[in-house]
This record gives sequence, C-alpha cells and structure tokens, in this order.
Amino acid sequence: MDSIKNIRNFSIIAHVDHGKTTLSDRLLELTRTVDQRQMKDQLLDSMDLERERGITIKSHPVSMLYKDDDGQDYLFNLIDTPGHVDFAYEVSRSLSACEGALLLIDAAQGVEAQTVANAQLATSQGLEIIPVINKIDLPSAEPDRVLQQLEDILAIPREEAVLASGKTGVGTEDIIKAVVSRVPKPRWADITETKVLIFDSVYDPFKGVICYVRVYSGKIKAGDHVQLMSDGTKVQVKEVGRFSPKMKPEPVLSEGNVGYIVTNIKSVSEVQIGDTITSNQNPAKEMLPGFQEVRPMVFSGIYPIDTSDYTKLQSSMGKLQLNDAALSFQTESSAALGFGFRCGFLGLLHMEIVQERLRREYDLDIISTYPSVIYKVTTTDGKVLEIDNPLMFPDPSEIEKIEEPVIKANVHTPNESIGDMLALIAEKRGYCDHTETLDSNRIMIVAILPLNEILIDFNDRLKSITRGYGSMDYEMNGHEVAKLVRMDILVNAEVIDAFSLIVHKDKAESRGRSLCEKLKEILPRQMFKIAIQAAIGGKVVARETISAYRKDVTAKCYGGDISRKRKLLEKQKEGKKRMKQVGSVSIPQDAFVNVLKNT
Repeated sequence: MDSIKNIRNFSIIAHVDHGKTTLSDRLLELTRTVDQRQMKDQLLDSMDLERERGITIKSHPVSMLYKDDDGQDYLFNLIDTPGHVDFAYEVSRSLSACEGALLLIDAAQGVEAQTVANAQLATSQGLEIIPVINKIDLPSAEPDRVLQQLEDILAIPREEAVLASGKTGVGTEDIIKAVVSRVPKPRWADITETKVLIFDSVYDPFKGVICYVRVYSGKIKAGDHVQLMSDGTKVQVKEVGRFSPKMKPEPVLSEGNVGYIVTNIKSVSEVQIGDTITSNQNPAKEMLPGFQEVRPMVFSGIYPIDTSDYTKLQSSMGKLQLNDAALSFQTESSAALGFGFRCGFLGLLHMEIVQERLRREYDLDIISTYPSVIYKVTTTDGKVLEIDNPLMFPDPSEIEKIEEPVIKANVHTPNESIGDMLALIAEKRGYCDHTETLDSNRIMIVAILPLNEILIDFNDRLKSITRGYGSMDYEMNGHEVAKLVRMDILVNAEVIDAFSLIVHKDKAESRGRSLCEKLKEILPRQMFKIAIQAAIGGKVVARETISAYRKDVTAKCYGGDISRKRKLLEKQKEGKKRMKQVGSVSIPQDAFVNVLKNT
C-alpha cells in the first residue's frame, strides 16, 4: 500500500452473540481475501471450542485489500474481538491498535449491557464509532426500536447507523463504504522515532513468540535490532508479515500497518502486552499509551484425578499460559487431592474454557475446587494479607477485619422481571444503587454486589428470570468490609481441606447443611457410624450421620434367653466403639468429583 491515507484500522465490537464473527466472514468474502472454496463459517475462530460454542475467545487480526468504485485501493486491518465480559481485556487491547470500531447491535435483542460497555471503551480511546444494526433478516427484528435505543442509550444519531445482515450479506457494501469515509487515517504516523505497539502474542513451537503488532511510526523489517521499552530487552527481528487471514511474510511493515513480528524471544512471559517496540538506532523516549496489566479475579485449585498425571498437567498448564497471558498458576498440595495448582482466571467463563482446553487438547482428567476471590484480611497487629485460598485464612482471633471485592453491575432487564431481579440481587447480598429506564420495555438496574456471590449461578438465574432477555456487564468497585468466616467440613472429626471455603456468616449454616447432605448421599457406609460436620472454628453449624453396616449377630440364636442376645449385642457395640476410635474414613476420588462438580 503506497499511501498511508488509504489504510483503515478498525475493530468489530458487540455484546455476546450479536454476529461479529459472521459479519467478518462476509467482509472477507466481499474483499476476496479468502477464496470461495476455502471459505467456512466462523473462519477467524481457529479453536474447536470457539466454533462449537459460537463464541470468540481470542482476538483475530486480518488484513484485507479493497478497490472502491473510483478504482482507489484501500488496505483494511480488521480485528474481530470477543464479546463476553470476562474477555474485556482482549477488547481494550484490540481497540488500542485501531482508529475506528464497528459497533454491532442485534436487531432483535437491541442494546445490551456489553454493547454499552464496549461503546464507552471505544469512546474513551478516541475511536470513530460506526453503529451497525445486524440480523435485520430475522422475523423478530425491530430495527426502528433499536435505532431509537441507539439515540436514547448511546446518544448516537440514528442517521449514522448502517442496516445489515451478516448471514445474508445485505448491507456489507454499505459498511465498507462507511469504513472508507468515516474511519480516520492512521494516527501518530508522522512521529520520527519508531513506535510499535504489541497488542497480543502467541507461542509457536517452531518460531517461538509471535507478537501481534500495530506499527504507529517508522518501519520494521527482518534483521532489524530493536528493544522492548518496558525493560530494555534488546532483540533481533527474524520475520515480519501480515494476516490474510493466515500469516504471510512481508519484506517490511510500515507506519499504520497491523501484522506480526517474530523475534528470538522464546517465552511469552518475557513479552508484556501493551509494551512498545522501538529501534536501537533511534529509540523513542516515551512509550505508547498501552493498557494496564491483567489481574486475575477468580481463583480455583486444579488437580489431576490420577495423581500420576501431575507432571503432564504441569507441562500442559505451561503450554496454555504461553498462549494465554491472563492465566496465572502456582503449585499447591492438598491432603485429600494430592499435588495440583492454584490458578487465577479473569472470570468463570475463562475458568471453564481453560479446564475444557486441558481436557481436550491435553487429554487430562482434572478436578477443580470451589472458586474463590482475593480477600483483604487485616490482622490485629496491623498487617494486610491478600488471601485467595481458604486454607491460608488466619485464626479468627488474629483477624481485625475482612474486606471482599465488590462489583458495580449494570443489569438490563425487561420491565416485568424487575421484581424477581431485585429479589435475586438482595439474595446475593447486593443492593440496587439506582435504576434507569432504557425504553418502554426495558430497565437498567445499577447494583453493587460482592464478586464472590456472582461466581456460580448468578448469570444462569439472570437468564432464567428474564427468559433470556436479560444481560449483565460489570466493573470492579473496590472492597467492602464483610462478616466472612472460613467453614471446614469434617468427616469422622478430620478436616477435609478440599471442601474448605470462605463464606458469609449469615449463609454459613445453610451452605454447610447442603454440603453435609450431599456428602451423606455420596460417601460409602462403613462398619461404624460416620459423622459429617460443617464447622466454623470450634462451632459445629450443621451435621449429618451415615449409619453403620450392622451384622446380625443374633441370627444364630434360636429362641433361648433374652440375656444371651443382649450379651451378643453389647459385645458388638463395644467392638464398633473400638473400631470408631481407630478407624479412618478414606474418601473415594469420585466423591470429591461429585461434590465439587455440584457446588
């Protein structure tokens, strides 16, 4: 591409399942980037898991060439982004490499929570937003209502919107013309120093680390000596190229371009996302405005079901981390489950995806413990501890106060579901900050909730209460002091560390009772009675008893004196008492699997 004026860098952003990847398929077809015989649905979703679930997990860049009616050639650099709130960091990384964004809105669903969040993110980064009302071919499509929402909720004039259908291809030409006319040319291209932004990285077993980059100023080619500005690491460029949509080597990447760089770095941990690459000859003095380091929100223990798979799990976690910078893990051991890892995730979907990839791609049978968040515990001697594992919880007598992370949630719900929705928020220890009327049918509830409470079933229940029409987006909102306690599960007076959890004092009894009942159903009976107890410190809050097997010791007595039968029963009773004192209960592995799967 000769002229920088003819380069357009843009992203597609939207709520989950509003048709981002389908629209990118149509754009690839229209620009003839992919031959018709090689075309398939969800082309940019390379993972089987993405194709199956119909979701995007990683951002996918692609370069497309387009000739307009006047014979002008344009180079489009498109980045397809995930829509789920867990992967909001992927969206922010992608937007920082663009000048414009296609904001997709489903013509049937309307403006959803994540639509608002993504639009605000794009506006804060100074991007030109082109609203696209997608799926207008659906029988339930209501473009007029959605255009009204666009004005009322996002304050974008309805005249700016493009009506389209990613499935049938209607309006795709209009979208391309809007990108040409409305997305500005690449910014900061006239800076004299070389500045290249790293917005993603993946690991290739043959090439090493491949950095996905946006060149803001200067040129970069194979053989150049460059440095990473965050830590001053000096590296040599082995190869540069573009995505079309597979990696295609190029002689040089010039200002305004999006592509990839292969260096001699062999570990993804050495490359920081948001870092700036600059030339050794003419180094830049200031880094490009990047984005903050990703911090895990949810923690869970992952253990191999077969303990001999530990080393395989360790190497698999390392390989996964190479392609997923947001995943963090460290070794931990449990008396019940053996050796495993304490892992940090961005959210519950991220946790689910990682576990599924471990099972599929690395053929591992794994079990995960109850997910928890990071609590700030202030001890009586003034120390502040960050606790993500119930087993690290200090003694209650040493605790001054416990603070838990809270979120500010924007819940979009139909009018008729507002009562049930407020009841769910109250049940989860949250409160409604305020409500906003979106249109005649929908309301947005802004609520403050503890992060711990929304981990397990909040989203499922939100969907069932609103019959699938509700949606939620959230952001962190600091910490609040809470009455939290560590609850242990004891089997035959022994603490089973895999079942320990941090729970709110008011919910401890009901939680303990349900766990004890579940264990009673699952654990095998023994020759003696087994007590299953839920305890907070020394206080037992719930108990279930598994009755003993009983041998009929009086079966051999045919008639005779009752005292003889009593003597045999007393003897049996003494034996069971002795057995209980010396007997230990070994909990089978499938009991852990069943309990932890259902909690």
